[in-house]
Order: sequence, then C-alpha cells, then structure tokens
Amino acid sequence: MSVSSSAVLLGELRAQTPLVQCITNSVVTNFTANTLLAIGAAPAMVDIVGEAGPFARVAGGLLVNLGTPIPEQRAASEEAVAVANDAGTPWVLDPVAIGSLPIRTALAEKLAAQHPFAIRGNASEILALAGAGTGGKGVESADETEAAAPIAMRLARDLRTVVAVSGPVDLVTDGERILRVSNGDLLLTKITGGGCALGALIAAFAAIRGEFSPVEAVAAAHVVYGIAAERAAAETAGPGSFAARLLDALYAISAAEVSASEQVRAETAPGGGA
Repeated sequence: MSVSSSAVLLGELRAQTPLVQCITNSVVTNFTANTLLAIGAAPAMVDIVGEAGPFARVAGGLLVNLGTPIPEQRAASEEAVAVANDAGTPWVLDPVAIGSLPIRTALAEKLAAQHPFAIRGNASEILALAGAGTGGKGVESADETEAAAPIAMRLARDLRTVVAVSGPVDLVTDGERILRVSNGDLLLTKITGGGCALGALIAAFAAIRGEFSPVEAVAAAHVVYGIAAERAAAETAGPGSFAARLLDALYAISAAEVSASEQVRAETAPGGGA
C-alpha cells in the first residue's frame, strides 16, 4: 500500500459522504452512528425485514454485525446480504462472539459463504469462523492475532474476501497480501463499541475505494481509526472521556495527519501471490 493511499481514501470519503447501512447490535448503535458521522459518512440503521433489503440496494456500503442477533435482525441480515450481492453493494461481516454461541455461529458461517467484501473480528472470532477455535471470552478474544494469522490468510483465499484480525497490531489480508497496521491504542478495548464501530468504518471505506484494492480500503479504515484513537488517548485520562475524544479526533483528522502518522507494514502471504 502506498504511503498516501489511506489519506487519499479519507479525502474521497469526505467528498462522497457514503451512505452506510448498519445492521448492528443494540449495545453500540449510537456510538456506531456517531463514528460514521464524525468521519464524514452518513449512517442509516435500517435493520427490519422488508426494509433492510431494499435499502441495501441504494446504500453505498452495508455492515452486518451479529452482536445481538434477535430473530428479526437475523432475517433482515440475510435479506440485506442477498440484495447487496445482487446490487453490487459491498458489505462487511462482523461475527461478534461466535464460537460457543450456536445461533450466531451458524448465521456467521452461512453469511460468510455469501461473498462479503470483508470480515473483521478478533482472533478468537476469526478462528471460530474457520472452524479452528471455540471462540473467546464473550466478546473478548482469548487468542493472539498471530495465532489466527495463517487461518485468516486461508479463510481470505477460500472465501475470496479480505479478513481483518484486530489486535495490538491489526492484520489485514486478502490471502495474497498482508498489511499489518500498528496504529491504535489500548483504550479502544475499554469502551463499548470500539471494534463494532470499526466494522462500520470499513463499510464506509469500501463504498468509496475506487481504484484501490479491497485490502487497501480495509487497511485504510484501520489506519484512520487507529490514528484517531492515538490522538484521543493523548488527550484523555480514561475510557469515559476517551470515547468522546475519539469522535472529536475522527472529525478533526486530516489527510496530512494520516500520511504522517500511518504505520503499515506490507508482506506477501505465504502461499500467496507476488
């Protein structure tokens, strides 16, 4: 990924104001919407049967987050994904807390096979989705990012998608390339919705990726979010004020700041292309 690609994509996002449909969990709806507004996107929490599908046709991007998968939301997710694929709307799967919880695990496996633009989760969730683990401690990972790296690469190749594994250093791969993003701060793990909002940002960047590859667009969302988290953490004393500062930082972040501060290391995946 070129040094400036994340910055270019941020500029394009603000110029285009992508409409991002979020089928997400009830715990994080407000924070997710505010995150999208702060970065310059337009959130729409359209998650009921009969509306989710038609809206996916006009949205720029779609997030499907399985954090609180009540029956109607599960049906709405399947409806939206089917229409998104038909309409060419990029969509992101966030398989929250899968592994030990059977209903969401089965749904995640079904949706993952339907060509998501990207899948993001912590190491335990990615391992569980690939059938190589039993999940984490609730929504928290019990596994390290590097433990999931080979599985993430294989999953990306098998599903022809981008897999992003969140951790101290985020791993983003399409099975051929690996981008490791070091931007971020530990306080992201101390607020509700820190990871879920990132899934919505990925959908926003997917909506405007233009000439950039899917793996570059997904990495750009991590870079911008991570830099904003670093800035917010430097100005706060704890998680309560950090959440508000993070929104402020996302609103204020500039393309120049992204270019100057991004920490991305590119590699070729073992068994991948050149």
